[in-house]
Amino acid sequence: MRAGQDEPIRGASARRVGRRRALAAGLLAAAMALTAFTSGGGDKPSCWQGGGDEGEKAPKAAATISEPAADAKDVPASTAITFTTKEAQETTVELKDAAGKVVDGTLAADGASWLPSSALEYGQTYTATVTATGDDGKPATATSTFTTMAKPAKQIRVTSFLGDDQVVGVAMPLIVKFGRAIPEDYRDDIQRRMTVTSKPAQEGIWHWVSPTEVRYRPKTFWKANSTVSYKVQAGGLPLGGGWYGRADLSVDVKIGPSFVMTVDNRTKRMTVTRDGKVVKTIPVSLGKKSTPSSSGTMVVIEKLRHTVFDTLEELGPEEGYRTEIDYAQRLTWGGEFIHAAPWSEGVQGRTNVSHGCVNVSMKEGNWLFANTRIGDPITVKGTERKLQNGNGWTDWNMSWDEYVKGSALPYEPPSDDTTPDAGTPSVEPTP
Repeated sequence: MRAGQDEPIRGASARRVGRRRALAAGLLAAAMALTAFTSGGGDKPSCWQGGGDEGEKAPKAAATISEPAADAKDVPASTAITFTTKEAQETTVELKDAAGKVVDGTLAADGASWLPSSALEYGQTYTATVTATGDDGKPATATSTFTTMAKPAKQIRVTSFLGDDQVVGVAMPLIVKFGRAIPEDYRDDIQRRMTVTSKPAQEGIWHWVSPTEVRYRPKTFWKANSTVSYKVQAGGLPLGGGWYGRADLSVDVKIGPSFVMTVDNRTKRMTVTRDGKVVKTIPVSLGKKSTPSSSGTMVVIEKLRHTVFDTLEELGPEEGYRTEIDYAQRLTWGGEFIHAAPWSEGVQGRTNVSHGCVNVSMKEGNWLFANTRIGDPITVKGTERKLQNGNGWTDWNMSWDEYVKGSALPYEPPSDDTTPDAGTPSVEPTP
């Protein structure tokens, strides 16, 4: 045997070594089995998985996208991302177009849907990702890739009476018109996409005055000098009969000082208040008994520095007239105005001689015309005729309970411990 070379193990010695090794291996296996049994006792899963010190657990939270479904085609460009989550402490939604550009949007207050800030592009592919994170800090995601419909041929135009940066009176209703009648079954859908935000926040609601027109007013007059923004996300929205909204609409306006006119037929006086303080008392002449003025709350609809009243065709040559008028402010569609009437100045404050208008002197007519705005309110009391709803902007001639009935969505008043917030129904609230 050469130096440094071990002698081979032979015969019985080899068998003994083999038994010792087998016994050691058997004891090690038994020890490992016992360890696994005791560490994973009861119903608790083992913390040892895959050879690591602590196995990876699945996230507690879960997320599922219900609409649009994965691989959906012909999706309306107005689509919201609707989803459900389970045990989520935090939920985020991300929408990207085919180029990877992120689309802006807002998570609904109920946390069950997400709406893009504007209509999506027609005929484009998007991917929505909803991420839900539980109290374990582990995120769970759900994705849906879908394609929007081609641009529809039948589109309905949406317009606003008011324009951006316009300053209006405290009784101004927000007026939205549609180029085609909206079926009743679709009015709640469009109203969910109509939001109003005011600073400071004020409670209010939308009211359908016809199939083609919906208005919004707060519960009480707008707060003086507040700002109001309203948005109609109609672009791509199905509106019945194969018709879709043409485009979104957004408007920002400002409310001016509180300028309120009140006329009492008993005293034949108009009392004018600005921001709650009486600033003027004006003698008036209202409609005579055969053509009485309407009692109710009206709103200044338009202002005409100089115009002509012509009723010859309507009333005939005996009762009709054609007269030049200064400082005219329309109150009703039926033809009631506040205007200067120099021919009746001698009886203003004492006798009613008009054809239904509120007559004032040239001097007071000039002053009123210089101080009023579209949307300022006037209330006439004590005449023989009541104002008919619909004859002008008569939104304030209705009680709040009556007005609420015109909403296509149930009214939900803000709770005492929350700030009114616009949303599905209104000014910073909406029903």
